[in-house]
Amino acid sequence: MTEVALDTATPHTPSVIRLLLDKLGIAYREVIDHPQLAPEAKVQAVLLDDAVGALMVLFPQNQLLDLSHLTELTGRKLTAVPLERLELMLKKHGLTILPAIPALTSSPCLYEERLLKQPALLIHSGTPGLLLEIHSEHFRKMLAKASAGHFGVMLSEIRPNLDRPADDSKEITEAVQAFTARRIQQRLESTIEIPPLAETAQKIIKLRVDPNATIDDITGVVETDPALAAQVVSWAASPYYASPGKIRSVEDAIVRVLGFDLVINLALGLALGKTLSLPKDHPQQTTPYWQQSIYTAAVIEGLTRAMPRAERPESGLTYLAGLLHNFGYLLLAHVFPPHFSLICRHLEVNPHLCHSYVEQHLLGISREQIGAWLMRFWDMPEELATALRFQHDPHYAGDHAAFPNLVCVAVRLLRARGIGSGPDDRIPDALLERLNISREKAEDVVHKVLEAESLLRELASQFTPH
Repeated sequence: MTEVALDTATPHTPSVIRLLLDKLGIAYREVIDHPQLAPEAKVQAVLLDDAVGALMVLFPQNQLLDLSHLTELTGRKLTAVPLERLELMLKKHGLTILPAIPALTSSPCLYEERLLKQPALLIHSGTPGLLLEIHSEHFRKMLAKASAGHFGVMLSEIRPNLDRPADDSKEITEAVQAFTARRIQQRLESTIEIPPLAETAQKIIKLRVDPNATIDDITGVVETDPALAAQVVSWAASPYYASPGKIRSVEDAIVRVLGFDLVINLALGLALGKTLSLPKDHPQQTTPYWQQSIYTAAVIEGLTRAMPRAERPESGLTYLAGLLHNFGYLLLAHVFPPHFSLICRHLEVNPHLCHSYVEQHLLGISREQIGAWLMRFWDMPEELATALRFQHDPHYAGDHAAFPNLVCVAVRLLRARGIGSGPDDRIPDALLERLNISREKAEDVVHKVLEAESLLRELASQFTPH
């Protein structure tokens, strides 16, 4: 196991955990969490429940917890405990993260039997970023009253399609056919019932690609849609833009505050967002959809400005990529409604994994694949489809690379600050070098955006129907 020295400024193990492990006679060593630590040695603890009661489940982080396997093993239909209840329990003990110590709760415990094949295991201390290394014989002592089982799915058996776009159409078609049990090969667009684009969205898309489009043109389109007109005036009047004087009209909003480029991309983002409704179900501990979209777009706007002027991609299009980066999530909910609830439940019990593993395991495709396909089906710019498709591939250096690269950096910067879901992945140096942005500058951008968090939240609320 890789040893990582403790920094003197790092917080230590919470007293309740120290006292409990001492009482149990368990020896441990504090270790800073680090990407190089073996995932098969890191223990993921989740608290599940059903009508019978709570159950603590422990499994290694190189596995996905499959709830159907758990149902077969236990005869119970378990899901993650409500977030409020878990937070209340952790707060009572002065903890932030649930440690893999069965004695901490009064609940029975089930553990993945492959855990004990490791010579030593790493468990959360209860403090973020700090793990406890415990040798397997001591860990076995903690599991004296627990039950063993085989229920995890090895991540090596799940192969998310991050970099094989040529397979997207075939894989999406197969996923849809498996879901609908249709045996006849059909074209994807006739298999998926996609609502047609609103007339306003179609007009805005035409304006986006028209080099001769003027402010009068976009003003005319926006003014024919009363809801969109009210939205644009409201954006311009928002304290986030700190506009001088009162905003009296759509033209005023565009000319004095927002500008042609921003208005056309915000308006398009809103029009597309209305095409697919927000799902009623969602994973616990998730950032609201439009809030995450607006934050990501704002961070990308700052990152684009931080790039050398000669290398900057089209800023309005990078902003739109941020606004729509998670659009595949809405499409999954629309195309696979019962499966979508299953995805939500699995995301709740696999917080250590990127959603791509869960979606690949349950559906055979990811939201990035289906989102990029839809952008192409709607004849959106290729840069946008590329941004959605490769946003989780930090090594992507193909056509239009700046777009997915910017989304990748923005998503990871926000995730490190608790916005978004999934593991907190470090931004590789090579990714920042491709964009010609220093790490300090990137951190400065996200810091400035989050300084205006309450104002951005207000903007995001305008996208959400009340």
